[in-house]
Amino acid sequence: MIRSILLIILSLGVIGTGYWGYKEHQEKNAVLIHAENTYQRSFHELAYHMDLLHDKIGTSLAMNSKTRLSPQLVDIWRISSEALANVGQLPLTLLPFNKTEEFLSNIGDFTYRTAVRDLDKEPLSEDEMTSLKKLYKQASEIKDELRNVQYAVLENDLRWMDVELALATHDDPLDNTIIDGFKTVEKKVEGYSESSTDSPLMTETGKGQDLKQLSGKKTSENEALNYGKKLFDIKDKSDIQLTKSGEGSDIPIFTLSYEQGDKRGYLDMSVHGSHPISLLVERPLNKKQLSLNEGYERAKKFLTNNDFKDMTLQQSTEYDQIGVYTFLYQQDNVKVYPDSIEVKVALDDGDILGLTAKNYYMHHKQRQIDTPALSMAEAKKKVNPQVKIMDDGLAVIRSDLGDEVLTYEFIGTYEDDTYRIFINAMDGTEEKIERLQKAERNFSHGT
Repeated sequence: MIRSILLIILSLGVIGTGYWGYKEHQEKNAVLIHAENTYQRSFHELAYHMDLLHDKIGTSLAMNSKTRLSPQLVDIWRISSEALANVGQLPLTLLPFNKTEEFLSNIGDFTYRTAVRDLDKEPLSEDEMTSLKKLYKQASEIKDELRNVQYAVLENDLRWMDVELALATHDDPLDNTIIDGFKTVEKKVEGYSESSTDSPLMTETGKGQDLKQLSGKKTSENEALNYGKKLFDIKDKSDIQLTKSGEGSDIPIFTLSYEQGDKRGYLDMSVHGSHPISLLVERPLNKKQLSLNEGYERAKKFLTNNDFKDMTLQQSTEYDQIGVYTFLYQQDNVKVYPDSIEVKVALDDGDILGLTAKNYYMHHKQRQIDTPALSMAEAKKKVNPQVKIMDDGLAVIRSDLGDEVLTYEFIGTYEDDTYRIFINAMDGTEEKIERLQKAERNFSHGT
């Protein structure tokens, strides 16, 4: 009798374990399928946008009407932005592809700058026309290379998840067809940028310093694992998977990942200086125990402990028991919007669930901030008089053309909405206006 009961219990245990394993397998498969579909869509859209970019540039060269040329250049700017977004969604973090991104970014910058000027008074110069012709040829070559990769992907039913695995492990000589194709594209673009340094298309517009300026003591793999153990709040660092970026990357980066049960974490940190660049921790959240303000204190302490100095809270929001806090660097009481950091805090126990610091590392520096040509009162007169101003101050922002601009920042209300208005502190130009979501502004910390 007892033996029969034990057999039944054992059988139920085996069935339960099998069912749990099956469910786990199904869930992982669902995640992998979703990721694969996202990668495939982004790649095929990238190929399509490069085709379109090539056609639009060719059309602009054939145009004789300055009235039609401006919207055509705006189209090129829009398409290059969409192509950039497609690149950002591919698993190329560990594969150097920065020259192609820079190439697309510079195309967008040039066409936007040109489109917004009066082409009747200031038509395209001979140098600009020559550059457009070169760009047309280069876009054709990139388009053809991407089409070759696309043909191989479709013909051989290649999977992007295999690319991600190859890049993460890099045990093999990386002879993956997709990787080889993208390396060819990158090599071609690198050749363009080296031979076109004087071209108006290839001028930087204040995009930032990339991440190459990060420095400090070289971190060992063991030190990185200990850092990850502390950040993920786990007991055994042997549960953490660690990979290092490949040759040619912007900077050497450790990528740490952790998964156990229903908790998983991902961390990118620089090898030199142990700078945390991005962090994501996913886990079930329990009942809220902390206020949004208490979460802010945890976020502020985290930044201080990780050597982010002179940061001020810009805004805070709450969703699904998570506090999301945006901090700005502040220099001489001037907020610097490009040097921004976002921190996510679990409001059940105060754990740090997320960090996004790439913008900060790309743009952070000690700036020479000029004295405003306009007074606060003079700048305030440039604001719509129907807006009731609640807060003001100086801020450095990026203009639509990508340049850093010193502005007066005004927070004000009009009817039932709150707006952030930036007035150029030198000439009074209305640089930007943003409508704020009602719960985003936090005045309790002087922001």
